[in-house]
Amino acid sequence: MSSLQGKVAIVTGGGMGIGGATARRFAKEGAHVLIADANLEAANANAERIRQAGGAVLAAQIDVSQQEDVQKMVELAVAEWGRLDVLVNNAYGAKERDGSAVTLSDDALDYGLTIMVKSLVWGVRYAVPHMQKNGSGSIVNIASVHGLLMAPNKLNYETGKAAVIGMTKQMAIDFGPTGVRVNAICPGHIVTERMRERWDKNPTQLQMIEAQYPVRRAGTPDDIANAIHFLCSDEASFITGHSLVVDGGLTIQLQEDFSNHMTRYYHDHPDTVLPEK
Repeated sequence: MSSLQGKVAIVTGGGMGIGGATARRFAKEGAHVLIADANLEAANANAERIRQAGGAVLAAQIDVSQQEDVQKMVELAVAEWGRLDVLVNNAYGAKERDGSAVTLSDDALDYGLTIMVKSLVWGVRYAVPHMQKNGSGSIVNIASVHGLLMAPNKLNYETGKAAVIGMTKQMAIDFGPTGVRVNAICPGHIVTERMRERWDKNPTQLQMIEAQYPVRRAGTPDDIANAIHFLCSDEASFITGHSLVVDGGLTIQLQEDFSNHMTRYYHDHPDTVLPEK
């Protein structure tokens, strides 16, 4: 029997992409899943897919940038199934382009940090008391390799994801004594449904990205869903405060070797379309 059988899980941003795959994986393992997504159409579509496969699921339109929505999300899951065991803080969205400390607007900075930092705090704030009633629980925060390695003009995203890694460690200290584990995932480039549409229009750019990875491919939502499932399972019961890097080896490379490899790639593939600036 799966260690998630009969457990109740919330997945934010659970309509598509990493969240969508995670919701399906949890339901497949016997969990009752609340899909919380700002895009209700996507949430309902994924929920119907889960129902067709025999899973127990509830979809809700939730904007995690609004604290009252996050509280409502937790209350919905507990009202429907009487408990809460798992929270996956995955939702992300940006209203404006990222930038540097000079070019990034205050509005974009405030919104980005609300989505990437404050919303996670709110989710944990409302979820943990219910998990503590059970004597156990698992929280997974979705960070990124961009929380470990920085890119130009990505101040908002890099700062937010680095904060996720730090807060995961701190939360693990606070809640470990009550049986609640808190971990993070740092994905590399993941070809979600939206990214697939982009790469279908520009396959050579995806090939360039894949060439950066030692495994010579980009990730899939299922790759991350599998890692999230592991961290929430009994097999990971002695793991907390950890940020699991799931990136096909991207971040283990020396910068010099990486640069030399990309130089060779461009030499061998002169028709490659460069990434947008």
